[in-house]
This record gives sequence, structure tokens and C-alpha cells, in this order.
Amino acid sequence: MASTPDDKPRKSLSSLGMVWRFAIRYPAPLAAASVALLVAAASTSGIPYAFKLIIDRGFSGGGDIARWFQYLLFLVMLMALATAVRFYFVSWIGERVVADIRLAVHRNLLRLAPGYFEENRPAEITSRITVDTTIIEQVVGTTISVALRNLVMGTACAAILFILAPKLAGMILLGVPLVVVPITLLGRRVRAVSKSSQDRIADVGTVTGEVLGAMKIVQAFGQQSREAQRFTDATETVFATAKKRIALRAIMTFIVIALMFTAITMVIWQGAVDVAAGRMTGGTIAAFVLYGGLLAGAFGALSEVYGDLLRAAGASERLNELLEAEPAIRPPAVPLPLPVPAQGRLQFDNVRFHYPTRPDTSALDGFSLDVRPRERLAVVGPSGAGKSTIFQLAQRFYDPEQGRVLIDGVDLKDADPADVRQRIAMVPQEVVIFAASARDNLRYGNWDASEDEIWEAARDANAESFLRALPDGLDTFMGEGGARLSGGQRQRIAIARALLRRDAPLLLLDEATSALDAESERLVQQALDRLVEGRTTIVIAHRLATVRAADRIIVMDHGRIVEEGDHGALTAQGGLYARLARLQFDGVAA
Repeated sequence: MASTPDDKPRKSLSSLGMVWRFAIRYPAPLAAASVALLVAAASTSGIPYAFKLIIDRGFSGGGDIARWFQYLLFLVMLMALATAVRFYFVSWIGERVVADIRLAVHRNLLRLAPGYFEENRPAEITSRITVDTTIIEQVVGTTISVALRNLVMGTACAAILFILAPKLAGMILLGVPLVVVPITLLGRRVRAVSKSSQDRIADVGTVTGEVLGAMKIVQAFGQQSREAQRFTDATETVFATAKKRIALRAIMTFIVIALMFTAITMVIWQGAVDVAAGRMTGGTIAAFVLYGGLLAGAFGALSEVYGDLLRAAGASERLNELLEAEPAIRPPAVPLPLPVPAQGRLQFDNVRFHYPTRPDTSALDGFSLDVRPRERLAVVGPSGAGKSTIFQLAQRFYDPEQGRVLIDGVDLKDADPADVRQRIAMVPQEVVIFAASARDNLRYGNWDASEDEIWEAARDANAESFLRALPDGLDTFMGEGGARLSGGQRQRIAIARALLRRDAPLLLLDEATSALDAESERLVQQALDRLVEGRTTIVIAHRLATVRAADRIIVMDHGRIVEEGDHGALTAQGGLYARLARLQFDGVAA
């Protein structure tokens, strides 16, 4: 991420500016909430003055007491209505702002290259979108409204106190610095601890997601106790960090309330002396006490609100990092169009590349390759030789540090990545099945595919029989990660998905038949033979039995091409290919 839990936090609430930028998109609800807030604060501030009038005029014997009680009831009803209106609009703004932030973050994440998610944990990103936005929702929908209400009401109460009794109000004013200073000093520390607490919560989410996604492995190896302890450690760390935050906020609350009410008590004491001496009426001192209570309550609430605002500032800062993250792969200002009609030619020219998470190991080193249009190329080699990196660079998920990758003669850096990927169909070894219907998973390769086209692709991929047997056919929910499918069925879904991408002249197959039984493999291989007709095809072959029909085979080791030819020629050379073939075929014979 752009920052870590140990980063030095900012010393203000400036991070909340990101939230404000989203909120001002809705001026009408903001205006309605603001007007309702002012009316609620004004009516609340008028209640103590109503009591003054009741005591000084209503109880004087000659006054109309009913009139002043009617005035009080009017203020109470106005306050109730304004508070309800404020609650509605502020809550609406909070929900809308959080929804907009989530949408904006998600849209930006979709722009980022895969390398970003290698360097930043997806589980932590998920926590930011869920936990941090929930914090902001609470603050925008409640806390900020409470803060503004108390600020307005506190200001109004302070002004009225000076009108009622300037001397007593001046005594209260002297206590304000005693409250503001500890809030400021402790507030900075609260914000730092709050940000750390949110990071620790993200750690809990990471552990949870990892274990739940690998539950079969956890149970197969009997590691439940270890994983339970790991989750316990992460949870206890969250609790320990939260205790620091709670303790700091409790200290802030104690200082504010103790100092404010001590000051008010001393002031009321002096006021009682003035009433006894006839320098102040009973209604005035009653109103002064009520206004003093409202003022103390307002500033006491502000001390708690400030802690929430600091917590929200930390959440906003973390979300803003996701919003401001720039994609490492982006189209040029004026992208070059790819040639039409498409040829399907792919070239690597002296390419050197390191993965961001493995900067000391070359995935490709001086790699050059020219895949001719409609050629069938097989790529073999030991694990870590750089085979999958060819596919990563061909789809421009990364850019090489040296050299060029070209499709149909155009450097990928000069083209729009979306145009490049539109010309490629891909069948990965680790199939991704979305938690959606079978239909949506199939048409991911061509979202506009008709029902007939979907079934034709399913038939060609030998997937029709099990898809028709599903409870709701193509509308059947596949479950998280395709939990309702076997490994072979998931692989055939991926093949059908690639079959639907009929206009892609370049086909990338990462051992597309590896998860199938012998009969299904035979049928799918026939479908693949039809699929590759007229296309440029690159096959990463882990099982050498699948490469015999290739026009050309390249053998990779340590990011370089070390051998090249057909099956017979490479076997006769007695090199790395022959050794790999001997290991596989002898193992099968054994």
C-alpha cells in the first residue's frame, strides 16, 4: 500500500476532505439537513429562555402562565420535527456517500494492473472497502451531524450566557482552554492508534479469508489448532490496540466533563450568591444553569465526537490511498490502432522482465520469440522457467523492463491494453469460476452471446451434458469459486468461455486439458482442434503428450529459450526436452 500502519499520521482532520468531495455532489439534501440542523439547534437553545419567562413572568402573579407554556410546547414540537428531518437527510447523505466511495474505489481497483495485487493483500483491500467505509458511514450519518449540532448549540448557548450574565459567562470562558488543550494533544494520539486498530482488523480479515478458502487443506493436515491459535493471536492484537484507543478516549472524556462541570459548578455558586444579594432574578439563574448544562453537554459530546472524527480520518486516508492509486499499465495518450484484419502474430524482442515481488529473479532474460500467424506453438520447461510469464506479458498485465512485445507489429506499450486483450482468448490452468450462474460464467468470454451460441460452445467443450443436468440449467448458481463443480467441469467451463471469444485471433492455453479424464480429454481435444483452426495458438504444456501436434516446440529454462524444434528433433537432441520426456513417459510406462 501507499502507507503502512507505522506511517506517521497527519496532525489534522484533513483526510476527511475526501469524504466532503463526495458529499457536495448532493447540494439539496445537504441544504435540507443544514436548515433542519439550525432550526433544531435554535429551538433547543430557546427552551431554557422559555423557562426563564415562565419563572420571571408566569409565576409573578400578574402574567399569563399558559402563554409561556404554549411557547415552550411550540419550541419542543419544532425541535422534534427539525431533529427528525435532520436525521433523515443526514442518514441519507451518509449512505449515499459511502455507496459512492465504494463504487469509486472499486472502479479504480479495476483499472490497476495485476502487479498491484501482488504487492498489496486483496484481503486488506477488502477490509478497507467494508470496514473503513462502515466507519465513514457512521461518522457522516451520525457523528458529523452531532458535532455540528453541538457546535451550533454550544456557540448559541455561549452567546446567550453573555447576554444573561456577562460576569458569570466570562468565568466559564476561562475554563475553555483547559478543555481544548487536552483534546488536541490526546486527539493526535487517538488518531494514530485508531489507524493502527483498523490495520489490525484487516489482518483478522486476511487470516479468516485464507483459512476459509483452504479449509480442506487445513483439515486434511490436522492444522485446526494452529489456525485457531493464529486467529486468536490476530484477534487479541486487535483487542490490545482497541484497548489503547478506548483508554485514550476515556481519559479525554474524563478531563472534558470533569473540568467543564467543575467550572459550571463554581459559576453557579457565584450566581446563587448574586441571586441572594438581589443582583439577579430567579428566572435568570435558572436559565443560566440550563444554558450552562447545554454548553457543557455540547462540549462534552464534542470531545467524544472528535475521537470518532479522528477514527474516520484514518479510514478516509486508507480509502483515499486506493482512490489515488494509479495503474502501472495504462493506454498511451494517443494509442496506435491495431491492424485490421487481425493477423494474430506475437513477437518478443530481447525481453527482460522481473516480477515486482521477485526483483532478484529474472522471469525472462534476453527472451526473443516470433510466433507466426496461425502457428501452433508449444512451450515446455521446468517450473519457474518463465512459461506463464509469456502469457502475462502478451496480455500486457506487465511491461518488460527491456525489449518489446508486439502484436501484429504494434508495440503493446503503444496500443490500448483493452484492444490488445480483445484479440486474445485464454484458458488458464487455475480456472476462475465466479459466484454467479452457469450462463454468466460461460458468457464471460462474450457477454452478448446468444443462448444458441452458449450451448454450441458448451457442446464443443464437452460441457453440455453436465450443464443440462444442473437443477436450473444455465441459471444454476455455481457457488463460491465453482464449489458445485468438479475440477474437470470447471476446466470445461473455461474452454467453453474461450470458444465464445470467436473473434480473438490469438489463443493462449495453459495446459487446458490437465484436469480432464481420458475420455473427456479426447473429446475436448477435438473441440480445441476446431478452436485453434485459423488462429495463432500458444500452449503451455506440462504434459508432453499434448505437444506432439504442435508446429513448433520451444523449451525454456531460466527465462531463456534453450531448445527449439518438433517433438522428434528435440527428442533426438538428447537435451532438456528429451530428459523431461523420458521422465514423463518412463513414469507413465512404469
